[in-house]
Amino acid sequence: MSGNLKTIFISAIVALGISGLMLTVFSQSNQLGRGAASAGAFGINNASFVTDTISKADANQRLYEERHNVITKTVASTSPAVVGINVIEIREYRDAWSQDPFWRYWFGDRTHKQQVKGLGSGAIISPDGYILTNDHVAGNASEVLVTMTNGKQYKAEVIGSDQASDICLLKIDEENLPYVRFGDSDDILIGEWAIAFGNPFGLFDINEKPTVTVGVVSATGMNLGASQNRYYVNMIQTDAAINSGNSGGPLVNAVGELIGLNTLIYTAQGSTGSVGVGFAIPVNKVKRVIDEIKNDGKVDREFWTGLSIQSVDEGIAKYYGLTSQRGAIVTLVQKGSPAAKSGIEVYDIIIGINGYKINDENTLIGVLQEFRTDDVIEVHIVRDKKNIVKMMKLEKR
Repeated sequence: MSGNLKTIFISAIVALGISGLMLTVFSQSNQLGRGAASAGAFGINNASFVTDTISKADANQRLYEERHNVITKTVASTSPAVVGINVIEIREYRDAWSQDPFWRYWFGDRTHKQQVKGLGSGAIISPDGYILTNDHVAGNASEVLVTMTNGKQYKAEVIGSDQASDICLLKIDEENLPYVRFGDSDDILIGEWAIAFGNPFGLFDINEKPTVTVGVVSATGMNLGASQNRYYVNMIQTDAAINSGNSGGPLVNAVGELIGLNTLIYTAQGSTGSVGVGFAIPVNKVKRVIDEIKNDGKVDREFWTGLSIQSVDEGIAKYYGLTSQRGAIVTLVQKGSPAAKSGIEVYDIIIGINGYKINDENTLIGVLQEFRTDDVIEVHIVRDKKNIVKMMKLEKR
C-alpha cells in the first residue's frame, strides 16, 4: 500500500471514529436533554399542584370565615339566654245576660272566671335567674312556665310588672345561668345589624331553641299610639321579622348586646304576620324600669298635672294658624295644679316635652309616663303664634 493510500485509509478510520464519538456524545446529550425536559415538566406540574392546594385551602378558609361571621357567632352566644314563656291567666267576664243593665238590676251581676293560656318570649338578664319580658305576656299571669334551650323548665315568679311601659320582670330559682349583656340604646346607629330572638307561634316548644331573624335598625325615637293603657314612646323600629309569640324576646346588636325588647308589629289590613315593621322598647328605658321594680316594687308615677287636653285637628289648626295638625290643645287648667303653677293656660298648644315631639293627646299622655314624681319637665307650647317654654314640676297628688 502506498503512502498516500495509507494516509487516506487512516484518515477515514479517524473520521469514522470521530463521527461515532460525536454520534455517541450527541445521543447522550439528547438523552440528557430529554431527561432534563422531563424533569422540568415534572417540576412545573409539582408547582401547579402546590398552588392548587394552597388556593383550595384559602377558599375553604374564606368560606369558613364567611359562614362563621359576626352574626352567626352572636346567634350562637346569645341563644342560650333566650327562653320560651307559657302562661296561664285567670280572666273574669260577665255572661251575656249581665251585659243588660235591666238584668243586672233585677238578677245581679253574674261573672265567670276563665283560664286563658298564652305564650311569649323572654331573655335571661343575670346569672341568678332574672328574666325580662313584656307586661302583656306575663304581667297578669297566675302561672308562668319558662323553658330553657337545654330543655329544662322552671316555674317563674312575677317580681313586678309595669303596664304603662309594657315591661315585666320574672325570676326563676337557679344560678350560673347564661345571660344577655345590656347595651346602650342611646348609641344605636340607623342601619346597623339588629337580631331578633323569640318564640314565634310557640315553635320553641317543638325544638327548645329560639327562632332567629336578622335585619337592621330602621329608625329610633318612634312615638306610637296607646293600647290597653300601654304607651309606646321612643320605640326602636326594625325590619327583622317579629311575629306572634316574639313579644318579650331580645333584640341585640351584632356583638350580642341587648338594645331592645321586642314588643309589637305593624300588620297590613287582613294580615296577622310580619310585614317588616317591628318595634322594640329601648334597653335604657328597660333598665330604668326593672331597677325601680327591683328596688321599690313599682314605678312611681303618682303625680298629676291638672291639665285637660285634646288633639289638634284640622279645624283647630286652621283657627290658630298652625302649619300642621301636630300637638295637643289645653282645654282646662285646674286651679293650684302643677300646670297652673308653671304658667300654662287654656288654649295653649303643647308641641313638645323634654325633646319629645307631641303629635296628639295620646302621645302627650304616653310621654308623661317617661317621667317620675318630682321630675321637672320642659313644656314647649305655642301661644299667639309664638313658641314658649314653661317649666313644670310633676308633684305628687
